[in-house]
Amino acid sequence: MENIIFEDNHLLIVGKRSAIPVQSDISGDKCLLDYSKEYIKKKYNKKGDVFLGLVNRIDRPTSGIVIMAKTSKCLTRMNEKIRLRKIKKKYWVLVQKTNLKNKDILRDFMRKNQKRNKSFIVEEKSKNAKEAILEYKTLKKLRNYLFLEVILITGRHHQIRVQFSNLGAPVRGDVKYGAKRALNDRSISLHSREIEFEHPVNNELMNLKCKPPDEFISKI
Repeated sequence: MENIIFEDNHLLIVGKRSAIPVQSDISGDKCLLDYSKEYIKKKYNKKGDVFLGLVNRIDRPTSGIVIMAKTSKCLTRMNEKIRLRKIKKKYWVLVQKTNLKNKDILRDFMRKNQKRNKSFIVEEKSKNAKEAILEYKTLKKLRNYLFLEVILITGRHHQIRVQFSNLGAPVRGDVKYGAKRALNDRSISLHSREIEFEHPVNNELMNLKCKPPDEFISKI
């Protein structure tokens, strides 16, 4: 089972490794959701199917925090928080070194190409265009990369990857969006580092962090 960050009767929040898909995909590889259901079933000796609903998803080559709800009521409440942007998400990312501002807000319009599993920056008036907003600041300037902290305002498909690639600063290892070379394990240097939200049942303020992979840490 993956690294468990938080668990109670309502939520299961884990730190995902980069190689594992959050949910089933065309690869047929075992996914985080399946592993998590097996964990619940075994730990609580549950009979029959286990309910576990995904609240957020992160891309397969990325690592970090994934939120799951143990009940349908909790899932509904958490989905509403997502819709109202009441879950604050911070990412750590290494991008190719270029002439970026030390901090900025990026606002673009994006469109997903389902067949290619890829998203693109488009004009606002384009069909199916969705606004994409993030805020970032530079934490450290490295020899070949910039180490950034990103606050994700919207949650579009491949958003961080696309918006920085559009500025000539693709994520380290992300050959899909312009990186020069892939990493050995096919991961990319993008990590869901921190989340903050009010618990959907007791309204307690939750602030949870996930340690990045050792390979990521070695670069910063």
